[in-house]
Amino acid sequence: MTITKELVGRINALARKQRSEGLTEDEKKEQQKLRQIYLKGIRQQVINQLELAGISKKNSCSCGCRHNHDDNHKH
Repeated sequence: MTITKELVGRINALARKQRSEGLTEDEKKEQQKLRQIYLKGIRQQVINQLELAGISKKNSCSCGCRHNHDDNHKH
């Protein structure tokens, strides 16, 4: 999901309204949905940047040595 100016603008508008007068139940649901979309977009951006830097889940194990093997190995 792409983070657009419209998405951020709507999130910010709802946040301002929440602070000033409160939100209706529908607005609260919308706010939660938009925040989830935003967070998903941020997570994807981080993954993309890590992959561009040569770091990916596929190339690393839980110990961080970046070898392709299972988690049962010993160093």
